[in-house]
Amino acid sequence: MNHKYGFNPLSRTSAHRRAMSRNMVTSLFRYERITTTKAKALEVRRAAEKLITRSKVDSVHNRRQAARFIQDEIVLNKLFTVIGPRMKDRAGGYTRINKIGFRQGDAADMVILELVDYKLDVEKKEKKETKATKKVTEKTETKSTEKEKVAKKPAAKSQVKAAAKTTAKRSSGTRSSSKGGE
Repeated sequence: MNHKYGFNPLSRTSAHRRAMSRNMVTSLFRYERITTTKAKALEVRRAAEKLITRSKVDSVHNRRQAARFIQDEIVLNKLFTVIGPRMKDRAGGYTRINKIGFRQGDAADMVILELVDYKLDVEKKEKKETKATKKVTEKTETKSTEKEKVAKKPAAKSQVKAAAKTTAKRSSGTRSSSKGGE
């Protein structure tokens, strides 16, 4: 009897299925949102939820168990330092599947698989970016107004006389000997 221990082989060999699952879970943790078919998303979700549960407790054993599945060290570190602590108070259900329609070529059911708190993070990042851009624009505006003030000031009489002398010297016919001693 099966007892719900089965999985969807996705019409692939076991090696292909394992590699695809690893790649998709790594992409999910890297970008926190991926677009794929519904069948793949349901299988990837199973592995991702187990890894997130492990990442809530940062221990050597949990890191090694997750490293068996995630080959990229940067993504593994992000899982245990960013994603795991974010999901600390959540008891499960770390991912969400949103249907987006059918694929043009073969009419496969397409979905977006994302972490549950994805939108919150995006909004926080946008707020930080808008604050940073406001600061940058304020700085550039103050610099440009200062430059305009400096440019609008009339030049001092001594500066005008010095500029006149240099132009007179240039037009007097003196040549530099840069062409080989003419």
